[in-house]
Amino acid sequence: MSFVRTFNGDIKPEEMGFTLAHEHLVCRPPHWIWKKEEDLLLDDPEKTGLDVEDYKNAGGKTIVDATAIDYGRDVKAVADIAEKTGITVIGTAGFNKSFLWDAPLDERLSSLIGGYSDFRTWIQDTPVEKLTDFVTEEIENGLEGTTYKAGQVKFGTGYNMISPLEVKTIEVACAAHLKTGAPIHAHTEAGTMALRQIEILRSCGADPENVSLGHMDRNLDLWYHQKIAETGAFLSFDGIGKIKYHPESVLIGHIITLVKDGFQKQILISGDTARKSYYKHYKYGLGLDYSITGWIPQFKDMATSAGLDAEAVLNDFFVHNPARCMTFKIKG
Repeated sequence: MSFVRTFNGDIKPEEMGFTLAHEHLVCRPPHWIWKKEEDLLLDDPEKTGLDVEDYKNAGGKTIVDATAIDYGRDVKAVADIAEKTGITVIGTAGFNKSFLWDAPLDERLSSLIGGYSDFRTWIQDTPVEKLTDFVTEEIENGLEGTTYKAGQVKFGTGYNMISPLEVKTIEVACAAHLKTGAPIHAHTEAGTMALRQIEILRSCGADPENVSLGHMDRNLDLWYHQKIAETGAFLSFDGIGKIKYHPESVLIGHIITLVKDGFQKQILISGDTARKSYYKHYKYGLGLDYSITGWIPQFKDMATSAGLDAEAVLNDFFVHNPARCMTFKIKG
């Protein structure tokens, strides 16, 4: 039986509906607390909930909350938002990128990882098997001791490099995936190192068709994206609305080229709305509903001009592709 694991239990993939494949809802990352980066603390569940309500009212149904333990998630607050709004939430086990691991932890987070004072020492000292058990527990029984189970496992790597400890977390993510069938999501820093990530995953026994690679929009290298897509992996363009990196029309034109190259079934779209200044109800940003109210109209116009069936393409990006991507693949 095919299923997707959500905060409200396992559902059929076709029940996901319109989906944002990479967001952050409520989180207080220890690294950003340490660095006093207030904009990166999504610490008001009520304000987040208002943005989620806007998304729902615009037609959204599911959000993948890509917040792993080292990014300071608040599982209960996110579950409460899901219950109040009726939005389906998919949670995340595993890890983020390694530069987040040095910050001192509060008592709650420290207790969750056996009393360690920072994530780096915990990951460094703990065998792959034990870390895999920790991640598997969050997928099969619940995040941070709650009953809300993770629907994907994540790892991350740095800018143009993968450290030995990041390789270790890739091995853990792969092992947890093979044990549970959970899909894998990869953080790439500025869109780099995706092909190397896939090589490591393959060496551990993972099929790239079970993998989504984040932040592809930060490195608009067509050859690179074609090579990634040829492996069967999902390309996650999860920085829409962030025109400080490039005009939206440049990103959309790039995606249209990939569609014409035959990779329509491997593209995911989202906002990675991880700052107060990106949220409408924190600091008057574009908000979680921008994908529907802002990005889709522009994509439709450009895609239609390029001779594409825009509605069919968007249905794949936001409905069919996320459903395939988030489906558990049970081996054997």
